[in-house]
Amino acid sequence: MRYRTLGGTGIEVSVHCLGTMMFGAVGNPDHADAIRIIHAALDQGINFVDTADMYSAGESEEIVGKALQGRRDDVVLATKVHFPMGEGRNRGGNSRRWIVHEVEQSLRRLGTDWIDLYQVHRPDPATDIEETLSALTDLVSQGKIRAFGCSTFPAEEIVEAYHVAERRGYGKFRTEQPPYSLIARGIERSLLPTCARLNMGVLTWSPLASGFLSGKVRKGRPVDLGSGRAALTPFRFDPSLPANAAKFDALEQLVEVAEGIGCSLPELALAFVVAHPAVTSVISGPRTMDHLDSLLKGAELTLDDATLDRIDAIVPPGTDLYQADGAWQPVSLTDPVARRRPLSDRSAA
Repeated sequence: MRYRTLGGTGIEVSVHCLGTMMFGAVGNPDHADAIRIIHAALDQGINFVDTADMYSAGESEEIVGKALQGRRDDVVLATKVHFPMGEGRNRGGNSRRWIVHEVEQSLRRLGTDWIDLYQVHRPDPATDIEETLSALTDLVSQGKIRAFGCSTFPAEEIVEAYHVAERRGYGKFRTEQPPYSLIARGIERSLLPTCARLNMGVLTWSPLASGFLSGKVRKGRPVDLGSGRAALTPFRFDPSLPANAAKFDALEQLVEVAEGIGCSLPELALAFVVAHPAVTSVISGPRTMDHLDSLLKGAELTLDDATLDRIDAIVPPGTDLYQADGAWQPVSLTDPVARRRPLSDRSAA
C-alpha cells in the first residue's frame, strides 16, 4: 500500500481510502460482515476510513465505531456533517448550531474521543461561511476534531472560505472530497488546480462512476435497470437514452485500454484517479469481501504516460460525460427565481 501526506496536515494516509457508505441498511446490513471487511482492509495496509453521519441514518458510523475498537490509534478517521438527520427544522446544514450538536452525535456513534477529519458534506447557501469556519475552528481547539475539510464544494467557494479564514484568523479547509472518474473529469479544470495551490488534500469519491465502470455494464448488452446501482438511478444506465450514448462509446474504448495493459476496467479506473498529482487518496466503498478483494488487487497498479495519453484521447481532460451522483448544484441553477427577473422588471426593460 502506498501512502501520501494529507494536504498540509502532516497526517499520512493510504492512497486507497475505505468508504463505508454501503455499510448499513442501504447496502450491507450485516454488522459482523461489515466489520470483517473493515478489519481486512486495515490488515492490508489501508489506514484511512471515511464515513458520514447520514449514511444509513448513522448506522454506518456505528459499524465503523465497533470495528475500530482496539485499533483506533492506527486509523485516520473521517466523517461528515450537513444532510438532515431526522425530522424537524434546524436538523441539518452548516450552521454552528447544527455542527456543534451533530459532532457530539458522531463521536458517540463512532465510540471515539476525536475525529481526525471532519468534513462539511455540501455547501449551504443559507449559512455564512464565516459561521461554519468559526464553529469548526472551535472544535479543533476543543480537541474534538484534528482537522476539517469540505466535500463537493466548487472552486470559487473554496477560495472564498480560504480568504475568510485568512482575514478572521480561523482554521482553513484542509481537504476537499469531490467526485472524479474516467468519465467525470470536470474537476480537472479548476477544482484540482485550486486545491493544489492551497495545499489541500483531495480524497475523491465515485471512481467507478456509480457502478458504470464496474465491468458489468457493456454496450450492446441488456442492462438490468431494476437491480443494483442501476435501480437507484436507471436513467444513468439506460442505453436507449441519447444522453448516454457518449458514455457507452467511451466505455468500450476504455475496456480496450484495460485489456491492452492486462488489467480489469475497475483497476484501470482506480489507477487513473490516483495518477493525478493533486489527488491524495481515492475512496472506494465495497459492500462485500469480494468487492474489497477486487479493490486491493489493483491497489499497486501504476499507469504509464502512454496509457494516460490513450485515456485523454477517449475522454479529454476536464470533460464530464455525466453528472456525478449527489454532486452539488448551486442555487443559481436549481432555483428558477435566482435567474429570472420579476415580470414587472422585464416589462419595464
